[in-house]
Amino acid sequence: MAIQSLSVSDFRNISHLKLELSPRVNIFSGANGAGKTSILEAIHLLSHGRSFRTGKYKHYIRQQQDQCTLFAEVSSLLTQTLLPLGLQRNLEGELKIRLNGQNIDTISVLAELLPVQLLNSDTFLLLEGSPSVRRQFIDWGGFHADAGFLVAWKAVKRVLKQRNSLLKYGKLDPLVRRVWDAEFVRHAEALDQYRQRYMDALIPCFETVLAGLIDIEGLGLQYYRGWDRKRPLDEVLEQGLERDKSLGFTQVGPQRADLRIRINGVVAAEILSRGQQKLVVSALKVAQGQLLKQTSGRDCIYLIDDLPAELDRNHRHKLCSLLDELQCQLLLTCVDARAFDNCWNEITKVQEFPIEEGSLAKDHGNGSQE
Repeated sequence: MAIQSLSVSDFRNISHLKLELSPRVNIFSGANGAGKTSILEAIHLLSHGRSFRTGKYKHYIRQQQDQCTLFAEVSSLLTQTLLPLGLQRNLEGELKIRLNGQNIDTISVLAELLPVQLLNSDTFLLLEGSPSVRRQFIDWGGFHADAGFLVAWKAVKRVLKQRNSLLKYGKLDPLVRRVWDAEFVRHAEALDQYRQRYMDALIPCFETVLAGLIDIEGLGLQYYRGWDRKRPLDEVLEQGLERDKSLGFTQVGPQRADLRIRINGVVAAEILSRGQQKLVVSALKVAQGQLLKQTSGRDCIYLIDDLPAELDRNHRHKLCSLLDELQCQLLLTCVDARAFDNCWNEITKVQEFPIEEGSLAKDHGNGSQE
């Protein structure tokens, strides 16, 4: 997939901006606060129905405006079609999405249409953050790898909510508990199998990508399913029932799954430099894109905010080369576009967009402003 054209209206500091994008490399350069990251944020909103910068929609609607509007023409190399996609959010919180002339009320349709990978300062949370961040990483892959994943994920969420409600309000009759526990175990095991299959495929792909970027001896990934692998979940739930009752929620299960990233048994974030961390999280994201392409023939769209930060020229070139080999669409931001000189293959179509105060620079002839 690739975005052929993008229109952004009343979003952050952007009044009206229309861009004709390269299907390969697009570089947005300019001073801090110019609006470069807002362009990436707009595409993320089109893919996920939410911003990666804030959970409060009023913060990204341009000041003194009632709503923001985003529109993209999405091309599919597989079907050779061009799909119009529009999104509008107003100050009352109403979200309208239209795809190919039809109203869309399920965000998962957007995620499936536009598989987007984000690399920004928050991506370091894959190493430093809570297990929930790493679960989201695993679940992105599981969602795109198998249509049954979303069904299992939703079922676990529904049953877990019911079980926790019964625990919290002390209404867990033994007969009722056994029914809900059996449902929880069934869906939890199904979700775990999807996650395990995905990680079994991803880990060797990640190891190959990382080796092309940097040599970190002893670094490895391990998937933790959320409960003791040597014991069945129903047994673990039974043993922990009294503590679950006292806390008012379920302690074990797929909602506790994690991706453990360690170096010789030590948490990687405690050992690696900032630059090394950026290469590891980048390798994780690139590996996901490679695996998606290998298994489905589909491409990710990579949104990369300030790639040059924390990377020397040698490692910056290595990472750009790996991304270039994917032959997918890249949208990158930087202060100075010269940071990417000699980073791409000669035949790669590179488009540069200097951004000033939410608009294309006046002397830039590519793209258009309204």
